[in-house]
Amino acid sequence: METTAVQQIVGVRFSKVGKIYHFQATNLAALRVGDSVVVETARGWQIGEVAQVINEPMQPPEGGWKPVERLATPRDLLLRQLWQLRELDVVEVCRKRAAELRLQNLKVVAAEYSFDGSRLTILYSTEGEERVDLKSLRQDMQRHYAPAAVELRQIGPRDVAKLLGGMGACGLETRCCSRFLTEFSSISIRMAKEQGISLTPTEITGMCGRLRCCLIYEYDTYVEARKGLPKRNKRIATPLGEGKVIDVSPLAGKVRVDIPEVGVREFTREEILAFSEPPVESGVVETFQEETGEELYLEEELRKEDEHGQPEQPAVQPNLSSSRPKKRSGGRGGRRKRGPKKS
Repeated sequence: METTAVQQIVGVRFSKVGKIYHFQATNLAALRVGDSVVVETARGWQIGEVAQVINEPMQPPEGGWKPVERLATPRDLLLRQLWQLRELDVVEVCRKRAAELRLQNLKVVAAEYSFDGSRLTILYSTEGEERVDLKSLRQDMQRHYAPAAVELRQIGPRDVAKLLGGMGACGLETRCCSRFLTEFSSISIRMAKEQGISLTPTEITGMCGRLRCCLIYEYDTYVEARKGLPKRNKRIATPLGEGKVIDVSPLAGKVRVDIPEVGVREFTREEILAFSEPPVESGVVETFQEETGEELYLEEELRKEDEHGQPEQPAVQPNLSSSRPKKRSGGRGGRRKRGPKKS
């Protein structure tokens, strides 16, 4: 009876806090977490660190798994260190050449050599939506660092913050993206609203200028805690009568209600659910708006970039072919018939 060997898949990470990529290592059964291996990637041959070993069957990607070439030798590790020492010089030379070409919106962030020096990748970011012509810059870098194949690759503002590191907006010595975040999640303003966080742009944006990644950390907890609780400014029925919700505490499961002739009282989720909602009057549409107006301020700030560069068009385009007004024609059919001249 034939036995099929189980494929050994390993997860390889190429930076300290980077995304994990999977490779086939069936021919290297002795691999352990922490070993350095040589693999072929889209950016040439690279040395990565084994972050996980998976012996269970996995669904292969389109095209199959790429194999692990071999274990990295001490000579390979030393060779990579020698090329890494040159990366800072590449950044300085590229910045100087970009200034000479007057590429004002270009920001050269970092440079990465493959471990054997055959490929050089220069990472950059741009400010604004305008496209920057980098043909001359790439040709100059190619001539300067030949025979290595030079590639210019654009990265986003969050990737820039991750590479540069530094203190976070919350006061942590190292930002979350530089400590443990391997992938960036999709963040929306709704996450801040759900948690009752101030919507002032300076309060919810990180050092990268984008919404903070930490807004998603407790989002699911708040969504679950808000189930069964009314929204702020909503009129609800309570054991003491009908009132208006002025504050909601999702984690405590309580709401504060302003009841006429009674005052402000606090109720639990169970007490609110025991009473049915009052009927909504016909023709009345209930709206929700923060009392501080911070939500409207934030939306106005986010619209500014879209409004710039879009000139206001007149409601009616004027006809510039002739500056003289046209004469009105008489009657429905065409010219007006004139009567006989009086003597």
